[in-house]
Amino acid sequence: MNAPAARPIDDWFASYSRDHRDPVNQAIHVVAVPAILWSVIALLWCIPVQVDWLRGGVWAVLPMFAAWSFYNRLSRSIGLGMFVVFFFMGCVCRLVTQRAGLDALLWSAVTVFVLAWIAQFIGHRIEGRKPSFLTDLVYLLIGPIWVLAKVYRKMGWRY
Repeated sequence: MNAPAARPIDDWFASYSRDHRDPVNQAIHVVAVPAILWSVIALLWCIPVQVDWLRGGVWAVLPMFAAWSFYNRLSRSIGLGMFVVFFFMGCVCRLVTQRAGLDALLWSAVTVFVLAWIAQFIGHRIEGRKPSFLTDLVYLLIGPIWVLAKVYRKMGWRY
């Protein structure tokens, strides 16, 4: 009898994990990857739109939907988790914009983006391996769900 074929998500995680074995690098990624994800969403949120009914982060929502579609095809439970993550991050962007203004969101996003990427590269320096996305840009999408899968495993949930 043949062993069942690995699911594509398991293949992505196995490959990504090979570049993230060091515990310090993993800890950095658990913090920095969600920070980068939020900062990218926030930067997209800041793109001006001249049509009133399209305001409210439309340039962030469209890529979030595209990424969510990719995640949901890989795993329904990961898709559901990322829907919650995207919703929460969108709410944070909206809240910051309402309370402090779009400029505050923009500068917060730029600061978080730069600091989180510095942390990522420090982690990879410690690891002694180059970031996965340098071999395939799809790994920029895999990082967030790799972190989410760690949370799922810690909670005893299946992905």
